[in-house]
Amino acid sequence: MTKRIVVDPITRIEGHLRVEVVVDDNNIIQDAFSSSTLWRGLERVVQNRDPRDAGFLMQRICGVCTFSHYKAGVTAVENALGIVPPKNAELVRSLMNISLVLHDHTVHFYTLHGLDWCDILSALKASPAKAAKIAFNYSSLPLNTGEDELKAVQTKVADFAKKGSLGPFDNAYWGHKTYRFSPEQNLIVLSHYLKLLEVQRVAAQMMAIFGSKQPHPQTLTVGGVTSVMDILDPSRLGEWLTKYQYVQDFVDRAYYADILMAAEVYKNEPSVLKGSGVKNFLCYQEIPVGNGEYLYSSGIVKDYDISKLHEIDESLIAEEVTHSWYKGDKPLHPYQGQTEPNYTGFKDGKSIGPDLKEVDTKLLDTDGKYSWIKSPRYDGEPVEVGPLAAIVVGLAAKNKRITAIAQQFLKDTNLPINALFSTLGRTAARALECKLSADYGIEVFNSLIENIKSGDKKTCSPYVIDKNKTYEGRYIGNVPRGTLSHWVRIEKGVIANYQAVVPSTWNAGPRDSKGQKGPYEASLIGVKIENLSQPLEIIRTIHSFDPCIACSVHMINTSGNKIGEYRINPATLRI
Repeated sequence: MTKRIVVDPITRIEGHLRVEVVVDDNNIIQDAFSSSTLWRGLERVVQNRDPRDAGFLMQRICGVCTFSHYKAGVTAVENALGIVPPKNAELVRSLMNISLVLHDHTVHFYTLHGLDWCDILSALKASPAKAAKIAFNYSSLPLNTGEDELKAVQTKVADFAKKGSLGPFDNAYWGHKTYRFSPEQNLIVLSHYLKLLEVQRVAAQMMAIFGSKQPHPQTLTVGGVTSVMDILDPSRLGEWLTKYQYVQDFVDRAYYADILMAAEVYKNEPSVLKGSGVKNFLCYQEIPVGNGEYLYSSGIVKDYDISKLHEIDESLIAEEVTHSWYKGDKPLHPYQGQTEPNYTGFKDGKSIGPDLKEVDTKLLDTDGKYSWIKSPRYDGEPVEVGPLAAIVVGLAAKNKRITAIAQQFLKDTNLPINALFSTLGRTAARALECKLSADYGIEVFNSLIENIKSGDKKTCSPYVIDKNKTYEGRYIGNVPRGTLSHWVRIEKGVIANYQAVVPSTWNAGPRDSKGQKGPYEASLIGVKIENLSQPLEIIRTIHSFDPCIACSVHMINTSGNKIGEYRINPATLRI
């Protein structure tokens, strides 16, 4: 007999995500459904606007990856108009991108995903002296793991507990049987969790040096960048370098070390060895380093086969809405994309409650439409995007930087390469992608310095918008959560159509007209849930993608028609 489990909302993510799974008598997931339950929007907001406003408006898609959409909006318009930004602008954009990656990935692992691996209550039982010694198993110079530092961390969190609340660590599944770290290992991760609160501030400051602020930087413009004084000021350049080295130190001595520890301890935990049901991976080149090379490579890997890299054909990208709350009956390329809402609601049903008894529930209508996210497909097939895709495609492309980092990780952990195709591997891949920026971001910085020394001070290219012409252009690249693309058509000097196909749309979308599941849904099939009232395995798997649901749902109705009513009862909210 099957049972349905509803996790709503998935917490520690950006946006509103609901996951429903069907389990058998052995608590093994037989089917899964992923749904964005809140719609918002910007794609139509930019219509009839000056194309130069696209980046500023589209960065409001999200409050986390603001630079990603900002750069995408600006670059899409540049591509449409045939503008090539100067080398200085290209390199400064790369430095800002590196700043974002270092900030985003470190925050994701500790603040959003780390508690899926680390049991905070267990850390309170640890021996700081023993933990201090264990830390040297994973780093020759571990960070914030001295006995005195670990004692201070333990005392700080214990004080929370004595007051009857764990603060940010409250309301979790502490003691769950799939936690694998020892008390001492949990204490090490907890120490790095708290240290990250300092590090993330510095990473945000890196972005602000050339972007004026973070989030929502303001210095990109169609044709280049406006932060000329900062680029030509040696003290500002030195400030960025100092902060970069500080964050790099954390990545090497804390983040990477903790991933090595997780790989060692969790390599026999069944629930994290699954999680890669979609076998195709897509990545697009990103972060030029100044010599015609990119940190990321372009291509598609099919059926887990990294011996062959397939070239991307942009004409084969399409979105369909068979199971999405929009009108439409066929896949559309983004240049022809439409966003016409068609909300059909939920249906009555039953699910397992906290006491493991069935309760009446409003369930997704999984035979019909059940999500505000569309279903992107490449050549009619689902693909996974994100750090795992970046590493896999980089290996297939024989990208020398990615290959060196990935091979070192496999050597350090003694894991086979197929271990990457899992929840554990996806989590590790994000750390490897972060290390890519930490290890090689200095190349971009040095390229900028050398270009300035050569006498090149140009930061913006001139252009003209002919109102009698029609332009089409796009940005395709790779951002912290995976492959992102923005598509624009300009007519009579204003934006006539705009579509954004974001990483979490590729990964979180519902099944398509052929019944093919997207990466979120496919990743859960076959996972066993230890305790149906504490579905940590579901949360851990989904968190490994770093969901950004706000990015993946970006539509708005501008006709004034009533779409639906939504009411929240304040009495049911827990603050």
